[in-house]
Amino acid sequence: MTNNTISLTLEEKNAALGLSLRSLGSALIAFSGGVDSTFLLKRAQQELGVHATAVTAASETFPSREFDAAVKLASDMNVPHLLTEISELDNEQFVANAPDRCYHCKKGLYAHLKRLASEHDLPYILDGTNLDDLGDYRPGLAAKSEEGVRSLLVEAGMTKDDIRVLSKDLNLPTWNKPSFACLSSRIPYGTPIDLEKIDQLDKSEQYLLDLGFYQVRVRHHGEIARLELMPQDLIKAIEYRNSITDALRSYGFKHVTLDLHGYRTGSMNEALPQKVI
Repeated sequence: MTNNTISLTLEEKNAALGLSLRSLGSALIAFSGGVDSTFLLKRAQQELGVHATAVTAASETFPSREFDAAVKLASDMNVPHLLTEISELDNEQFVANAPDRCYHCKKGLYAHLKRLASEHDLPYILDGTNLDDLGDYRPGLAAKSEEGVRSLLVEAGMTKDDIRVLSKDLNLPTWNKPSFACLSSRIPYGTPIDLEKIDQLDKSEQYLLDLGFYQVRVRHHGEIARLELMPQDLIKAIEYRNSITDALRSYGFKHVTLDLHGYRTGSMNEALPQKVI
């Protein structure tokens, strides 16, 4: 990607993406059902037809609601869709939850997808990384590069806002879907990841979503659950404080706190030394 790519209009970026997709002939698209991968899959379908294949991996840190939604969306889009499964908790380096946790997770995932792609004679693997993702601490990007996975949205200079606008134009239901990251990102570095913590987080975030909160993160600090919500939802959280507290306590937390700074991506990275980031 060059400065010239960044300065392109939205229409030019979309055209560049189409050109890149057509040049591949066929590809396997890592599909989570989120904003970015759904847009990429749709554009791949437009340019490659049946030669664009989606793949979704079930895992301990990917909530069943997200997996089920991805399966339904791929079916609605009528694209070839491979379903597979990985177990991150079998990876000791992932479980240890050092600051490079994401690297070990993505390394295992992309190696698995490479084997699938080879079995199905698909020469390229694509992911939904966009330009904005490059601004945060993401050690998983190194694993992506090592395994030869391409990020055509980055190559086309597309930001998250670009993708939402184009997704709306395509009538994709994900155009305004909240951002999502795997549940392990809610656990402070150095705290081992286990199924009990993941289950607590999954149930807690599902409860908040069921209450109608749009963008939620529940951060796991031992006995304490720290809620990150959109600033406009903070008053609503106070109004529901008793029911929220009762629910999260029933999931194993003893204390429930509200982060007044609100939702932001990668807040666990704020504790990392600058030299690590």
